[in-house]
Amino acid sequence: MKLPNFQDLVLFEDEDYVVINKPPFLATLDERFGGAPNILRLAREQYDDVQACHRLDKETSGSLALAKNPAAYRHLAMQFEDRKVRKIYHAAAWGVHQYEGLRVERNIETTTKGKARLAYNGKPAVTLVRTLEAFARHTLLECQPITGRMHQIRLHLAYLQAPIIGDKMYGGEDFYLSSLKKKFNMKEGEEEQPFIKRFALHAASLTFAKLDGESVTIEAPYPKDFRVLVDTLRQYQ
Repeated sequence: MKLPNFQDLVLFEDEDYVVINKPPFLATLDERFGGAPNILRLAREQYDDVQACHRLDKETSGSLALAKNPAAYRHLAMQFEDRKVRKIYHAAAWGVHQYEGLRVERNIETTTKGKARLAYNGKPAVTLVRTLEAFARHTLLECQPITGRMHQIRLHLAYLQAPIIGDKMYGGEDFYLSSLKKKFNMKEGEEEQPFIKRFALHAASLTFAKLDGESVTIEAPYPKDFRVLVDTLRQYQ
């Protein structure tokens, strides 16, 4: 993939923080096999002491906060620890669902090879879920994780039988336009590709307190693949 210009990703910046709209397919930090480009490496080309205050899965797009100095990092890290940061995600899910402030409480434990699962003896995990729009066979959901467990939203939506489009790890199949479009013709010899080549999860907004105590909310517009997916689903209500 072509690496983005870091400054083109910036949604908010002051003397302590920079919040970006993370593109999909770019990890937040070094993965187990180091060397690949990631957000923190790009940020450190611009700011010497920058640190990521949290992380998004590689495929997840959206609002990601970085601190420019140690005091700012500690301040926001404590807010995450005390569950004072408000995170809102949008997910395009399989099935038609009507949720209004549904509270999902299912414990989660991490397993080997970068997966997690629901488990009675796992750590407490809470997500608030509500329907934004319902389509013919899919739903656009707003998810607010109260806790910050690994793959929490993905697991909780799978538990609700509303797995995220493209999230094959947790039961969400790929979406093909031919499943909705009756007169869908491929050119001879071509194979239909999934409409979105990742799981359809976007960190839509982030609310936290700056060092002076002022609350700030940063909203992240959909990237092209997520926007086109939602616009297409809207055509099939």
